[in-house]
Amino acid sequence: MASQHNPQQNHILAALPAKDYACLLPDLELVSMPLGWAVYESGGHLGYVYFPTTSLVSLLYVMESGASAEIAITGNEGLVGISLFMGGESTPSRAVVQSAGYGYRLKANILKKEFALGGNLQHLALRFTQALITQMAQTAVCNRHHALDQQLCRWLLLSLDRLQGNELLMTQELIANMLGVRREGVTEAASKLQADGLIHYSRGHITALDRARLEGRACECYAVVKKEYDRLLPHS
Repeated sequence: MASQHNPQQNHILAALPAKDYACLLPDLELVSMPLGWAVYESGGHLGYVYFPTTSLVSLLYVMESGASAEIAITGNEGLVGISLFMGGESTPSRAVVQSAGYGYRLKANILKKEFALGGNLQHLALRFTQALITQMAQTAVCNRHHALDQQLCRWLLLSLDRLQGNELLMTQELIANMLGVRREGVTEAASKLQADGLIHYSRGHITALDRARLEGRACECYAVVKKEYDRLLPHS
């Protein structure tokens, strides 16, 4: 299985100079990241940082009632577990695998040691964190001010940017949980996009049929977030 996988499928790991990468490589452990798996729970102790390669992870804020909404999404462009190097051992958000795949994990103590050296990994991790904060802020604005079909376009595009191909495996119920809205609203928005020929949706499979028009239908939030990631982060 390992032959199909390479840590450098993750853009942060791929951007490390050869010497830095060689130092980390023995400690990077390939892990399967199945759909719905909680990478960490709200308030839980973080024992590892994760570098997704073919999976997508949603960062969710969970209310006391159990209701949740996505505040950001991370895939092969970044890492999961910024609290480990931002001064905390735990976080109020919950990280859940939104699209199944693989990633690599690194023990918390090794990450902290590398981060403390102030080298390339620290630099890349902090730039990723800045881009992630932009995504969180833009998500908050988007959820408050933009129509649901615009939000859905933003969410689909951000997800597709972090995967190979133009297809997502995703139920409408899961999308509704991510966006913090009722399932009926997602059904209506997805039906509208399908009727207009932008997507095809069937039994949990969403295929983007017209990427350019999908971008045109999305609100400004997608472009703002993409521009910030493009500006701050390396691309493989």
